[in-house]
Amino acid sequence: MDSDLALLRLLQLASPGLPVGGFTYSQGLEWAVEAGWVRDTAGFASWQREQIHDTLVHLDWPLLARLYQACQVGDAEAFARWSQFLLANRETAELRLEERQRGAALARMIDGWQLGQDPAWRASLELTQLSGMAWLAAHWSIPLRQLALGHAFAWLEGAVMAGVKLVPFGQQAAQTLLRDLGTELPGVLDHALALSDDQLGGGLPLLAIASSRHETQYTRLFRS
Repeated sequence: MDSDLALLRLLQLASPGLPVGGFTYSQGLEWAVEAGWVRDTAGFASWQREQIHDTLVHLDWPLLARLYQACQVGDAEAFARWSQFLLANRETAELRLEERQRGAALARMIDGWQLGQDPAWRASLELTQLSGMAWLAAHWSIPLRQLALGHAFAWLEGAVMAGVKLVPFGQQAAQTLLRDLGTELPGVLDHALALSDDQLGGGLPLLAIASSRHETQYTRLFRS
């Protein structure tokens, strides 16, 4: 696949229109706003920046790389192991359910294209959205670095759109947040991709508490 088509496929994977239900999740932000932990754009930026430097750098990006590399070499066993590792590192029942729901939705889309139906791979594809993204990116020859940045931007855009509804702030502020937080991504990607296996794992206590409390939040807009 040529580079132009690979870019278009990446834009498709990073699109908010990808039918995995991304717009229905706030990943604890809804409770953080309710509790007064996030009150304005500065608070929102700090909330997301913590997730960039902890969860994205030390968990999601390194695992995306390992899933992608397992696809490239046809190692279904390693693909399954890293998919399960990612799911196990989602710290609450709500975050694990979100991961499974996103993964299952993307797997159904892959089924519709009659791809990835080999039993050795199919069960793992359902576990996490990252598994499906890595599998498709390897299939479509999307370079790993571009895949990682595309994934991060899609995650960040979803968070900012949730912030528009919850904090709230306007579209101008939203685009400024995307610009400023997005600027930080390339600089931390190299560190993420250089981590060894024993350095993997994220842990943000306030995010875990927010997600746990959100499970029983009385009124809410988002599923998580």
